[in-house]
Amino acid sequence: MRILVTNDDGIHAPGIEVLEAIAHELSDDVWVCAPSDNQTGAGHSLTLSMPVRLRKHGERRFSVTGTPTDAVSIGLKQAMGDEPDLILSGVNAGANLGDDITYSGTVSAAMEGALAGIRSIAMSQVMKQERPEWGDRFAAARTWGPRVIAPLLDAPFVDRTLVSVNFPCLAPEEVRGMRVVRQGFHDYSRGSVVEGRDPRGQRYYWFGLDAIEHTPDHGTDLEAIAEGFVSVTPLQLDLTHHASLAGLAERFSGR
Repeated sequence: MRILVTNDDGIHAPGIEVLEAIAHELSDDVWVCAPSDNQTGAGHSLTLSMPVRLRKHGERRFSVTGTPTDAVSIGLKQAMGDEPDLILSGVNAGANLGDDITYSGTVSAAMEGALAGIRSIAMSQVMKQERPEWGDRFAAARTWGPRVIAPLLDAPFVDRTLVSVNFPCLAPEEVRGMRVVRQGFHDYSRGSVVEGRDPRGQRYYWFGLDAIEHTPDHGTDLEAIAEGFVSVTPLQLDLTHHASLAGLAERFSGR
């Protein structure tokens, strides 16, 4: 099995080393193509206003001066030669839950793989600011990563779909298991824009995310993580709201 490993935290991020190790448990044919630096929040953006450069770091290991989408596209079309059987994105240093997946470069890299018709999985490790008492921030992902990938390898693969996986911020032995759940939604009002002044007196702004205070809906990725489970969420690239088609078509009829 041929595997392409990528991420959005950059080629030197500790999470990609974790994912490489997981990939090598599955195959000896592992390739890496990731952004050269941190692209957190890049979403499914593509670099169009400047050239993207490909750098080789070693055998089967590359970086690009662009987004996670760039990394997957160039990895498939320039670095690898032959198409992989599986794309793994992550392990992201932080959660990608609920509607945050729309901003996520980690999930978007897997989306690009899905668009190319390749089985793709995004993996994210929920973290807190302080270092956990068990030391390794990625401990849950290291232990549970191979367990969650294994049943996905021979699951029916539907075109233009991918899977997003989140690991709870727990020691591996405290993780309660794995749950297949739907995408949840955060309270959008938790977002904040904080204004400040630089040394020259010019305004600048930081985007922030305030603490979540509402109770997660039942059967969602947010609930699974809150209850100590690994969340496994199938996603689709078709954003059409099919239930609205007929009603809207009637409104436009004859216009």
